[in-house]
Amino acid sequence: MSDALIVIGENLNATRKLKATSPRIVPLDDHRWGLGYTDLGGTKRVLDLTECYPKDPEERGRALVPYIAQAIRVRDLDYLAYAVHAQIRAGADLIDCCVDEMSPWPEERMAHMRWLITTLQSMTDVTLSVDSSDPDTIAAGLEVYDRKKSRPCINSVNLEEGRLVLLDLAREYDALLVANASGREGMPSSAQERVDNLCQVMGHMDRAGIPLKDRYLDGLVFPIGAGPDFGTHYLDAIRMLREHFGPEVHLFGGHSNVSFGMPNRKLLNDAFLILSILAGCDCIMVDPLMNPPRRYLEFKLAADALTAKDEYGLTYLAHCRASA
Repeated sequence: MSDALIVIGENLNATRKLKATSPRIVPLDDHRWGLGYTDLGGTKRVLDLTECYPKDPEERGRALVPYIAQAIRVRDLDYLAYAVHAQIRAGADLIDCCVDEMSPWPEERMAHMRWLITTLQSMTDVTLSVDSSDPDTIAAGLEVYDRKKSRPCINSVNLEEGRLVLLDLAREYDALLVANASGREGMPSSAQERVDNLCQVMGHMDRAGIPLKDRYLDGLVFPIGAGPDFGTHYLDAIRMLREHFGPEVHLFGGHSNVSFGMPNRKLLNDAFLILSILAGCDCIMVDPLMNPPRRYLEFKLAADALTAKDEYGLTYLAHCRASA
């Protein structure tokens, strides 16, 4: 997208689900169901969801269908190509890849991650973020990563037991490194706790020799439906982190988490992304199809010019000329 705003596409995560009643899910015949989509060449296609679609009609009103996990499980190359290239076309600079919900068994998760990274790298040269709660699954993805195509990204190191080993993997594979604000005992409950945890992780990254420009700090976004102050906690933490660490380190969060369980998620995401950029984020993690990132880039360029971060608006002017 732009050095001014880095975009991480979140749509290749096995946790992603659709309501079983979504109009995007259509009957293929009396017994089969699928997710209809139009690929980037204009061809209408279907991802078969029959295996994970509830058979009992009474369950469908409350059921969620894990469509990304199904695409990975059945090795649907057409849908995965669509999922990655649609995000890139919409403005994604990195693609987050997570298979944690594919299986409770570590060996199966590692096999899925190896396959997914190899497959996606046959489709694109864009940086892939190898994302897992299990360091061994991340290592499996890095082992097959073709660094001639792009640098990998690791998501993510934190203070939880066993996670700091990812610092060594970041050095070994010359990877960009995400650090999140989780603490030794669990999730942070305030802005200050987020900052304190990330300051400790930054110390570990300093000692490991991770360049500042390769560090992506995730302040952790929680749904406002679960706590009215969760949005403010994140935004305050971003302001404090930007003031403390300066312009070189990257700041972001899983911004669409804020609207989980709420109506009109696109509107909430829009507002939260703008607030996050004003607070100091130079990176956003979104569904770029729901919330096209170009408008946030242009907002950031305008805001930087108005607040003298972009002196004389030179970057803003260059963008306007290039867009004319």
